[in-house]
Amino acid sequence: MAAWYQVTCEVPAEYLEPVADFLSELSGCGVCTENRAVDSFSADDIPPLSRASVTSYFSVPCLIDAQLARIIAFLVGLGDAAAIAVPTVTLLGEEDWADAWKVNFKPIRVGERLLVTPSWEQPADVQGRAVIVLDPGMAFGTGGHETTRLCLECLESLLLPATAETLAGPVLDLGTGSGILAIAAAKLGVQRIDAVDIDPQAVSVAAENCRLNQVEHQVQCRTTPLDRLGGGYTLILANILAEELVRLGPELAVRLAPGGSLILSGILAEREELVRSGYASLPLQFTATYTDGEWRCLLYRRSA
Repeated sequence: MAAWYQVTCEVPAEYLEPVADFLSELSGCGVCTENRAVDSFSADDIPPLSRASVTSYFSVPCLIDAQLARIIAFLVGLGDAAAIAVPTVTLLGEEDWADAWKVNFKPIRVGERLLVTPSWEQPADVQGRAVIVLDPGMAFGTGGHETTRLCLECLESLLLPATAETLAGPVLDLGTGSGILAIAAAKLGVQRIDAVDIDPQAVSVAAENCRLNQVEHQVQCRTTPLDRLGGGYTLILANILAEELVRLGPELAVRLAPGGSLILSGILAEREELVRSGYASLPLQFTATYTDGEWRCLLYRRSA
């Protein structure tokens, strides 16, 4: 029966990224980093993390003692040897391995009204939140990444009861990935959403996730290119690369209905000015910047 060594390193928080990169390259299997149980994704509301854990997996057979020696040497080389704990090693069987990675995916509360949860978790108290069931899969977007959370928070702010009437028309989720943004819009009351992606695999995943969340009648998942889509969208969401956002700006603006809103995410802080400059000449009014760490989400509106 196949087996794996699970190696977990607990390190000072400032070492988390270099350790994760090192273990990922060493194991060739990727890593899982610590998932924090917090009720807010505003950086101002989350206390600094002093220590964190990162877990990697090595297939059996392997020279695990030699691998541990390499890991410890790398950790010691980072600086304060006294702050480095000795890695822990657990031998997992095939059945254990199949479920071990799930430990790192827990329900995530986003904003005031959304809860994203994997299918194997049953949140005891959803506190009136709209629940999005979404398993990590082959398409981007589980709510754990800053760019997705920023989109969800911005979307939620637009769909508060006092403003929902401004989004009575169709919504476009461009680059839908897992479909999480389209599903959130449907859960918050939007009745017609076009979820579009150039990757057929992503569209298939998004469609399955819509069925899982029972919103398939509100969301149409397809690979239709942007230049073949109609207009009149009261909201467009685009969580893609900053350079692509700039390139697609004119096409997005022309498909936005008067008074409609445009949410742009996937923007590193150092690229915000690039996007802002690229949209300066378009018939759109910049409204707000949402921030989370090094990531930015921009909100625009088209004049009524």
